[in-house]
Amino acid sequence: MSSQLHTDLPGAAGILGRDLVLTDTDFARICQLIYDRAGIVLADNKREMVYSRLAKRLRLHGISHFGDYLDRLARQPAAREWEAFTNALTTNLTAFFREAHHFPLLAQHIAGRSEPVRIWCAAASTGEEPYSIAMTLLESLPASVASQSQVIATDIDTDALAKAKVGVYPLKQVLEIGEERVKRFFLKGSGERIGLARVRPELARMVDFRQLNLHAPRWDVSGQFDAIFCRNIMIYFDKPSQTRILKRFVPYMKPDGLLITGHSENFTYLTDEFKLRGQTVYTLAPGAKA
Repeated sequence: MSSQLHTDLPGAAGILGRDLVLTDTDFARICQLIYDRAGIVLADNKREMVYSRLAKRLRLHGISHFGDYLDRLARQPAAREWEAFTNALTTNLTAFFREAHHFPLLAQHIAGRSEPVRIWCAAASTGEEPYSIAMTLLESLPASVASQSQVIATDIDTDALAKAKVGVYPLKQVLEIGEERVKRFFLKGSGERIGLARVRPELARMVDFRQLNLHAPRWDVSGQFDAIFCRNIMIYFDKPSQTRILKRFVPYMKPDGLLITGHSENFTYLTDEFKLRGQTVYTLAPGAKA
């Protein structure tokens, strides 16, 4: 079928010159599926992103119509392809020490601790954020305490987590954290690995990567945390989902724990169980049951 014929199909607007058919109905189905599965809300302006990311999956399977691909998913609710579908529609924009003001605040919060610290990074992506947290712990705590401290790093995207576990990054990216930190926390590659850097084993051991869907009814985490980093992920959820997740965070926080959020996220009016401390950092409100 030619690209011109594609545009003649009902609801197939905006795909001139494309080799695959994405109708308005298909896009609506995709939006509903990713919302049901991961709580992610896709706006109409995400259509191009959806096409480009899922088109790779269709071509891999030799499918030319998005509707056929979605029908196949619907017939196989336990298929591994659901994981690839979810990964494709997950955004992974991250960097080492992104929103840098949060890390001195964390260092100040844990200063003087004599017991191991536990941090939950709830949107770990490809690892830069949880490794930045682990570096902060090593810089701020006595060696004996830091070595026993732990960062639980979760994300819904299994592809991103696989990269995070490997802990290898372009050296150019790593050098942005400063030469002193690079020497302390990374091993520079040589030979075939030149231009790359790997996190040192002592840093990697502090981070426990796990697949977790914040939209799921059960979370594979336990205990309480000195801080929860949940940055730049709630913006993809609607207000009811944000409120539900915030309330579920409460029992995972120590009474003096911090909830650290992204610069564009404001939860002041969503729940009375958190109060804003400042600089997109929240603490439990008086009376909240941690």
